[in-house]
Amino acid sequence: MADSNSFTSHFIELRSRLLKSLIFIFITFIIAYIFAEYIYNFLVSPYAEAVKDDNVSRRLIFTALHETFITYLKVAFFTAVFLGSPVLLIQIYKFIAPGLYKNEKKAILPYLVSTPILFLLGGFLVYYLVMPLAIKFFLSFETIGTNSSLPIQLEAKVNEYLSLVMRLIFAFGISFQLPILLNLLARVGVVNSEYLRTRRRYVIVIIFALAAILTPPDPITQVGLAIPLLLLYELSIFTVRFTEKKENKIKDA
Repeated sequence: MADSNSFTSHFIELRSRLLKSLIFIFITFIIAYIFAEYIYNFLVSPYAEAVKDDNVSRRLIFTALHETFITYLKVAFFTAVFLGSPVLLIQIYKFIAPGLYKNEKKAILPYLVSTPILFLLGGFLVYYLVMPLAIKFFLSFETIGTNSSLPIQLEAKVNEYLSLVMRLIFAFGISFQLPILLNLLARVGVVNSEYLRTRRRYVIVIIFALAAILTPPDPITQVGLAIPLLLLYELSIFTVRFTEKKENKIKDA
């Protein structure tokens, strides 16, 4: 009976914390939709900067009456999920924290903090470096019309541009969680620094294959994702080795 009451109380607490997170995400969604046009213009800035020196009149088009409306809904949703994710992680941490020892709480806290930070770093890399380079690469395929041919000119669609940007941001943001994943696997004993070091050659192949799958079929974005992931993998080896040395010192003491 006591176990049943304990399970019920834990379930109620979990439901309450998840409900708080959903309410926060919903409120954020409403606010984000009000400012969706400004958020979208912010996302369009890399494209605007890349083409500002062209002698061509640029615009974004929509070919369905509801396309811009749906696009703004997507912008609001992505914004709400992005801003609400840290709140959700905090609520989950508060739910499991009472059942953890003090040293376990200290071990989890760095991962809780570094998760959104690494996601932000991935998003910044896309916004300030990868997107401008990729846009210039794609625009290089435009041609000027001649007497015997028609010009090939980009007229980007509102929803397709958003899909590309969000795909890249989420691909980079999630991929940048690699150090957290490897360090967690090391803590539970699945891998160690020596294992990661000896599997480096296979990881390089996997990373480039993953970059090819997650990004558009162009070398700019693929290399732009693969190189940071390789650096993060090397960082993971270093942090896992550092953690192992720290744990060995504690055991020896």
